[in-house]
Amino acid sequence: MLELAIDGQGAGHPILGRLEARIHPGDRICLLGSSGVGKTTLLNAIAGLDRSLPASMIRRQAGLRIGYLFQEHRLLPWRTLRQNLALVGAAPARIDALLAQVGLQGCADKLPDQLSLGMARRAALARCLAVEPDLLLLDEPFASLDAPRVQELRALIAAVLDARPGMAMLCVTHDPRDAEALANRRWQLVGKPAALVEVRTEAGDPVRDAG
Repeated sequence: MLELAIDGQGAGHPILGRLEARIHPGDRICLLGSSGVGKTTLLNAIAGLDRSLPASMIRRQAGLRIGYLFQEHRLLPWRTLRQNLALVGAAPARIDALLAQVGLQGCADKLPDQLSLGMARRAALARCLAVEPDLLLLDEPFASLDAPRVQELRALIAAVLDARPGMAMLCVTHDPRDAEALANRRWQLVGKPAALVEVRTEAGDPVRDAG
C-alpha cells in the first residue's frame, strides 16, 4: 500500500532522519513519541503535504486514497456539515448515512460552530470517510477531550475500522491506551533527527524495524 524510504538528513530535512517502513492493507498503527519529535511531521509527509522531501521517498500504490483527520477539525465554518461533506465528493444520498455512522444523525444542516469539540471532530471523521480512504491518518484525535468523550471516540474509530477491514490506519498519539484499544502495530519516533522503530505489542514480540 505505502512504503517509506526517507533519508531526511540527505534531503536536508530539519526533523526527520532515516525512516524505513511499510503500511499494509488492514494495518492499525499507532505512532507514539515525545512531544516535538516529529509525529505530525511524518503524517504530513505521508499525506504529501511536506514538499521538502522528494516524492520518491514515499512510494504509494497507484490511486491510493488518503483521509486525514487533523488536530483541528478544519471544517469550513460558513458551510453546513452537509455542504462540507459534499465538497469532498460525498453524494447527497451518502451524507446522512455518513453522519449517522459517526453519531451525528440530524446534524447535517448545522454549522461547525454549533457543535461541541467532540462533535466537530466526529464530523471531520465523516468527511475523511466520504473519500472512501485506503489509508486513514489521525493526528491526536483524542486531544482536549474529556475521558468519556475519549472513550466514545475510541469506540467509534474501532467500529469504523471493523466495518472496513481493508482500510489501514496510522494514528498519532501520546497515550499508550489508545494503542491498546486500536492498534495491531505500534511505531515509535525517537531521537534527533527522528528514527522510526516498531515496538513490541505482546510479551516476547521482538522490537524490529517498522517494515
